[in-house]
Amino acid sequence: MITEAEKRRTVRSFVLRAGRMTTAQDKAYLTLWEEYGLQCQHNRLDLNAAFGRTAPLVLEIGFGMGDSLLEQAINEPERNFLGVEVHKPGVGRLMNEAKKAGVQNLRVLCEDAVEVLSDGLAPQSLAGVQIYFPDPWHKKRHHKRRLIQTPFIDLLANRVELGGFCHLATDWAPYAHWMLELFSQRAAWENTSPDATFVPRPDRRPLTKFELRGERLGHEVFDLVYLRKASDQHL
Repeated sequence: MITEAEKRRTVRSFVLRAGRMTTAQDKAYLTLWEEYGLQCQHNRLDLNAAFGRTAPLVLEIGFGMGDSLLEQAINEPERNFLGVEVHKPGVGRLMNEAKKAGVQNLRVLCEDAVEVLSDGLAPQSLAGVQIYFPDPWHKKRHHKRRLIQTPFIDLLANRVELGGFCHLATDWAPYAHWMLELFSQRAAWENTSPDATFVPRPDRRPLTKFELRGERLGHEVFDLVYLRKASDQHL
């Protein structure tokens, strides 16, 4: 479990950029937030009330502009999807596109995902979590900013139900091996790869524009899928 000191950390995995909001994105905040937006602000979320139903919940951290998350919500109507993104233009765009598509099983937060996990979600409340193409923070002196760290992996283990999944993807090989090494040290997670490395892209993960751009640049994409298993580790 993440400690109070860690929750009050000053080193974060993101830097807020003053991205320009389009008219449509800005309008989405004004007209669609009540329908799609949630606020945690260090309080437990009432997700059954927010979605108006009880269903397996999948959390996506850092959904960018939201295209792949929206596609998954459309393709998997039996699940509820909760997206967390700190950059407002992407949140506004996703809400706008979700409304156009008539999607009801999607909600969004514009907050720090670590705080949402720590304060807003109950233990074993997630059917799965997905983190696609997180910032790799290439320079060694910035590795402390990477989202995937041991305390964070343990926090995920506390929030994901037994048998649930954690799906990660990156096109930065050093970060892929960083993730592989850290997860291999945690008894609560089982790698689904037969050789305990990477897996082919699962069909349920849509190809993203970011990924397609990386492929054009010759970047290999690495998918890692772990299952939450019982362990003797106290979480």
